[in-house]
Amino acid sequence: MSDKNKIIYVLVVFIVIVSFPFIYNKVKTPTDVNVKLNTPVIDNMTVKQCILPKEQMRHEHMKILNSWRDDVVRGNHREFGKIDGVMYEKSLQLTCLHCHSNKSEFCDRCHTYASVSVYCWDCHVAQKENKL
Repeated sequence: MSDKNKIIYVLVVFIVIVSFPFIYNKVKTPTDVNVKLNTPVIDNMTVKQCILPKEQMRHEHMKILNSWRDDVVRGNHREFGKIDGVMYEKSLQLTCLHCHSNKSEFCDRCHTYASVSVYCWDCHVAQKENKL
């Protein structure tokens, strides 16, 4: 083999190795996370509605929680607003986890799927889960 052929061979192998993860992720079939919403509070709701639209909560919940944290800690603004006559607080534990009490089935499943390390429980005490 000439030096030119060796260089081309090494470059091709290098490009294949480097591009494999991108190609693999592009062609693999995405799987959706199966999140369980059957908690006692949600099951008892006549209209199953979150405080914000589902897609907004799915994509922006960390921004919302960070904004709530800043509002509550720095500005002492605790009220989120009324929905159907019920006042909701800007609170992970009193608002979010009131309905989504199954942390391991709801929060942890998505965060594990997305390979996200959350720091919520560095300050908050994790509530005991309601057994379904």
